[in-house]
Amino acid sequence: MKPSGRGMALEALINHASAVYRERGWCVVYKRPTPVKILRTRGTRILSAVLESASTVDYEGVYRGHSLQFEAKSTAENRFDLKNILPHQVAHLRECRAQGALCFLLLEFSAQGRVYLVPAERIFSALDDAENGGRKSIRNADIESTCYAVTQGRGVVLDYLAALDAWLAAEPQQAAQVEAARKNG
Repeated sequence: MKPSGRGMALEALINHASAVYRERGWCVVYKRPTPVKILRTRGTRILSAVLESASTVDYEGVYRGHSLQFEAKSTAENRFDLKNILPHQVAHLRECRAQGALCFLLLEFSAQGRVYLVPAERIFSALDDAENGGRKSIRNADIESTCYAVTQGRGVVLDYLAALDAWLAAEPQQAAQVEAARKNG
């Protein structure tokens, strides 16, 4: 859940980009609905509802034959607090990554107006360090120097597939691991 609508603008941009990608036949990505149980209604209005279960990640899809699993996060700070990614989300990303999925965060630093594709391995490493007494957050400067900027391009306001392609090109072992997992599965 995004308190006070934090991250809703980012999700709107991701949803728009995903729709453009689908129209062009580049990939299929959908926002995963949050599982809710409706308790009370009046006509077509929902008066009361509760979360039915913890959701996994915000988005799932397929790109060039590979599963995509990713979470959208936004922060107004100059760092990303690791507590903002929930344990069940981390577990889901780890499970999907083990099966060869491309797993990542789209992380917005709203004060700077920048978005980055952060490979899940970068988050896993930071979480492992935090458990061993390290930092409980990742600084914007660290993300900027180790991750992939998501910019406007190819007629898409938030062209996250270009950043994904840059990640795969920069880390060929990532692409090889995904292909090996797909063949072994």
